[in-house]
Amino acid sequence: MPRYKTTTEALKIIENKDQIKNIGIIAHVDHGKTTMSDSLLAACGMLSPSVAGQALALDYMDLEQKRQMTIKAANVTLYYEYESKPYVINLIDTPGHIDFTGKVTRSLRAIDGCVVVIDAVEGVMTQTETVTRQALEERVRPVLYINKIDRLIKELRLTSEKMQQWLANIVNDFNQLIDIYAEPQFKKDWKVSIPGNSVAFGSAKDRWGFNFEIAQKRGIKFSDIVEAYNKNEDAELAKELPLHEAVLSMVIKYHPPPHVAQKYRIPRIWKGDLDSEVGKAILNCDDDGPIVMMITNVVVDPQAGLVAVGRLFSGIVNDGDNVYLLDARREGRIQSVNMFMGPFREIVESLPAGNIPALLGLEHARSGETISSMKGIVPFEQIKYVSEPVVTIAIESKHPRELPKLVDSLRKLSIEDPNLIMKINEETGEMLMSGMGVLHLEIATTMLEQQGLEIITSKPLINYRETIRDKAGPVMAKSPNRHNRIFMRVEPLKDDIVQLIRDGTIREALDRKAIAKILRDQGWSADEAKSVITIDNRGNILIDATKGVQYMQESVDMIRSGFMDVMENGPLAYEYCRGIKAVLHHAEFHSDTAHRTYAQLMPASRRSLLGALLLADPVLLEPILGIEAKVPTEQVGQVVSVISSKRGKVLTIDQKEFTTLILGEIPASETFDLSDIMRSATAGKALWSTNFKMWSSVPSNMLMPLITEVRKRKGLKPEPPKPDEFIDKE
Repeated sequence: MPRYKTTTEALKIIENKDQIKNIGIIAHVDHGKTTMSDSLLAACGMLSPSVAGQALALDYMDLEQKRQMTIKAANVTLYYEYESKPYVINLIDTPGHIDFTGKVTRSLRAIDGCVVVIDAVEGVMTQTETVTRQALEERVRPVLYINKIDRLIKELRLTSEKMQQWLANIVNDFNQLIDIYAEPQFKKDWKVSIPGNSVAFGSAKDRWGFNFEIAQKRGIKFSDIVEAYNKNEDAELAKELPLHEAVLSMVIKYHPPPHVAQKYRIPRIWKGDLDSEVGKAILNCDDDGPIVMMITNVVVDPQAGLVAVGRLFSGIVNDGDNVYLLDARREGRIQSVNMFMGPFREIVESLPAGNIPALLGLEHARSGETISSMKGIVPFEQIKYVSEPVVTIAIESKHPRELPKLVDSLRKLSIEDPNLIMKINEETGEMLMSGMGVLHLEIATTMLEQQGLEIITSKPLINYRETIRDKAGPVMAKSPNRHNRIFMRVEPLKDDIVQLIRDGTIREALDRKAIAKILRDQGWSADEAKSVITIDNRGNILIDATKGVQYMQESVDMIRSGFMDVMENGPLAYEYCRGIKAVLHHAEFHSDTAHRTYAQLMPASRRSLLGALLLADPVLLEPILGIEAKVPTEQVGQVVSVISSKRGKVLTIDQKEFTTLILGEIPASETFDLSDIMRSATAGKALWSTNFKMWSSVPSNMLMPLITEVRKRKGLKPEPPKPDEFIDKE
């Protein structure tokens, strides 16, 4: 079926919500998501069957094709007929590499069901667990496709009996994830089952697949699969057992339509009043309700400008509609309503609730934004990321005349990928880009070069955090004119509260009562809980503990600015702070407003806070990565040796029948050459991956040399300041 006809046919039934499925494909890197997607596109007339499995059609960027990996989340709308009934399937193919996990997180908000792809040899890997946990937290229902069955035959040489036992173990491992991470009301129904046809097997590369029902109808057994490969007749399997039938039958049978899914998903992801007019409209996926849509992805099109893609939970979006961007607090006008068809956008003029529109004209829209035709509604819950940027590079233009173009390109990159953090060091003038890992930054710089920019980049640098291990203060500092005095004290925040800030549970957008309740639940006193001045998104809080101080109301914003500046530039090495509870203990302000300016109060609050932090046993935190390696048993010693040589530690060694699974931890700063060393030590036989795990204190014997190194790189004095430099005497 030609692509244009697919779009036309889809639009005919798109208002019938029973025939809409919003799904995603998620997996560990290189387990075959995009290759599988090719077969689905071919079945729906969007790709020639002769190239399905090799075209990687949803990896439409040149860079994705070249690297054979998914970098961006690709959207496509499919038209598919199952048992003579047509369906519209809005499909998102997501990246698997941990460096791009933010794109997976955002995509999950837009979908109701997911196909989890697992490599038959590698089984459930760390990233499989991560993306499955993310899906279950968003109440996205999974089905399972076990890919690369051919590897069990060609590489492990399993008999059909051994193969079935092996695959049953993978299904059990996957169901354990549902046991661990699914909410109680979903655990039983959402577990996958081979007889229940929510598990499929196949080879996406060879374009065949089946589930229990198909196997019974066609009279196919695993022994037939083994025999077909042994006789080099695997091409016949694609004719007899087309992959799309196995996968899409699971999607249609098990993944809910949007109006069903929203009834149980909305209470989880939207904290507004469900009994209100808006709440009822969102719950029921009501076309007659107000427009309520969450932006989950933003693409900058060179010709059309910014394209905002997301899930429409209520109402109908039309060309020319005026909407409110709730987080940006702006109005916008939708110029054009589109559907994404892989790299193509189809102009459709209008789309009803339950779909995934692509909107042009909303230049201020960003990922995570809620848009609505009504003002004042509660925005959707912030998207919770499982990782954070830990590696930084400095970028400069080779030719000064291209600097404006570079700045603009960096801005567009950060719009498309909120997990890329851009910052200009005002003291040195260098442009810094932080990402989830070395690959994340490498991809970003390659995309800049593909725009014709010639750039120079530094070696990757690890991002550190600064925190404290003790209480200190109150410390007094005077304003530059000596007419105002500010007293600050500090103490470490509990890890539980830091995590609540990091995952968005506590954030500035919440009202004071909501913040106070959360903090009281964490053991704070009622007075402290209601006295929060500000919360930053890295896990720091400023509290006002003053009593009866004159002019406090008009001075608090200037004190807040001093706090935010210190949290962005910690005292040890100008790294971001984390886990700091700063308390404004007391203040004395001059009665004349001319003496209470920003230039006076901001430096005073900054100096007081820096002095307190330096007295509170400050320390640097370094990012620690979890490492997972699957190796032949005879290679275990080599992998353990590599991890140990990198300041890492091995946590568990689990010996399976053919391989051994090693789980450990390793500092991110030790991983730049890890790939080469691991490959050399194991003769390329180790399958391994890393993922951000936690922040941990830098070992004491490394602390001062590291602080000196970071400060020198930033153009600062080698030694950190002393507390006395900031503390004023009475």
